[in-house]
Amino acid sequence: MNTNDFIHQLPSLTKELPFAITVCDTEAIILYMNDRSISTFQKYGGADIIGTSLFDYHHGPSAIKLRELLDTQTKNAYTIEKNGIKKLIYQSPWYKDCKFAGLIELSLEIPMEMAHFVRQ
Repeated sequence: MNTNDFIHQLPSLTKELPFAITVCDTEAIILYMNDRSISTFQKYGGADIIGTSLFDYHHGPSAIKLRELLDTQTKNAYTIEKNGIKKLIYQSPWYKDCKFAGLIELSLEIPMEMAHFVRQ
């Protein structure tokens, strides 16, 4: 498989990954959700929220943080715990033709306790 073939298969490769991928544009409009993201946000409409604004679902401090990430085109990473499940949330700018195109969020379930290695 060459690079071009791989790149064209990325949407199908990400579809069933065991972690959520959500992508929005520079105006916070949801462009893509993989299956895990759709499942995670089922209570808001699942796949039906593609094409809507993330600001419809983020209020207060989370809306302020979302606006900051869009305005500053910076990364944000943190962990959360809800219903006994710990997740790593990683939000990052994405680019098209070297121009800021929006944000991508990865949400991965992680163990409550994890090894941490410092390498030199």
